[in-house]
Amino acid sequence: MLTVTARSTVEVTPRAMLQPDATPAWEAGRDILHHERSAAVLEAVQYLFESPHIPCSARLRRYAAPSFPPGQPLLMAVLDLSRRIHTDFLYDPQATSVSTPLHDVLRARRGVCQDFAHVQIGCLRALGLAARYVSGYLVAQPPPGQPRLVDAYASHAWVSVYCPGYGWLEVDPTNNLLPSDRHITVAIGRDYSDVSPIKGVFLGGGQHTMQVAVDVVPINM
Repeated sequence: MLTVTARSTVEVTPRAMLQPDATPAWEAGRDILHHERSAAVLEAVQYLFESPHIPCSARLRRYAAPSFPPGQPLLMAVLDLSRRIHTDFLYDPQATSVSTPLHDVLRARRGVCQDFAHVQIGCLRALGLAARYVSGYLVAQPPPGQPRLVDAYASHAWVSVYCPGYGWLEVDPTNNLLPSDRHITVAIGRDYSDVSPIKGVFLGGGQHTMQVAVDVVPINM
C-alpha cells in the first residue's frame, strides 16, 4: 500500500470585488494579446495555444460564440460562458477519467471540474483569449446561509482568463461563480497535465484502487 499525506498552512488574500461590465470589450482584450509586447502580455501569450489536454477547434469556438457578441465586456462574456457550462453539463464523477478527450466531454455534456475547466479554457483559446488552468482546494464548510460548493472534499479546478488592465481573472464553471477566499490555489498551468499533484508509475500485482480525501479547515490567526 502506498500512502501519500500532505499538510499545509496557507494564508489566503481576499480577492478584489469586480464589476464585470467595467472590463474592456472582449475583442479589445483579444487584440491586445496579439499586438502588444508588454511583460504582462508576453507572459499571458503562452496560454493562447493548444496544450496536451486542450485542442483549439471550431467546435469549441461555436459553443462559445453565443456568450461573446460584439462589444460584450470580457468578464461578462466569460461569466455567461461559465453559466452555460454549469447549466449544459452534468456533474458526473463516473463519466470521465483524466484521459477522456475534450471533444468526448463536449459531446456527452457530463464530467467533473477538470473537464468543465478544460472546456471553458478551450473555448476561450479558440476565440483568441489567454486562459489557464487553476488547481486547488475549497473550504469544506461554507459560511452560514451559503450552499456547499461542488468538489469541496476533493481537489478542484477552475479557470483564469487574462484581461488587459485587470490581469488574471478567475471563474469557476463547476459552481458558476467568481472564486473567493474559499478557493485555495495550489498550482497553475496550461491544463491538468501541468499541475498533477503526483506523477509516476506504481507497479505491483493484483487489482489496484485509489482513494483521495481532502479536508480544508479555516483557522483564526
